[in-house]
Amino acid sequence: MNISVSQAQGSVPVAVIKLEGKLDGQNYQELIAKAQELYNAGTRNFLLDLSDLTYISSAGLVALQSVALLSRGEQIPDTDYGWSTYRSLHSSQASLQRNLKLLNPRPEIINVLDMVGFGSIFETFTDLDKAVKSFS
Repeated sequence: MNISVSQAQGSVPVAVIKLEGKLDGQNYQELIAKAQELYNAGTRNFLLDLSDLTYISSAGLVALQSVALLSRGEQIPDTDYGWSTYRSLHSSQASLQRNLKLLNPRPEIINVLDMVGFGSIFETFTDLDKAVKSFS
């Protein structure tokens, strides 16, 4: 997976993290580390551009939830504990995320997100400008 970052400015600054390839157990911690780096540098709003993400595994779902927790200033659970981490993250995230949004996920990614209940947690956009302007 390739990760690239750009900055966008709406009413607040937004880090646009573009993911290319597969987000799985081999690389999900790279996304968490990149988000942690950005958060430590002051970023509070994240837009994940998923237009070139072709696959997401359960580990990738843990990464999405970890970034959501991070964007809210919460502690990220130890991802080495696998499913127990996923369950704790999912149970703590019943409401729509305000600081992490998704851009252009492919239909196969949308299907996975909807299957696990993340479709109601992450606001999804098809237009970059509208997505950036949605952050407040």
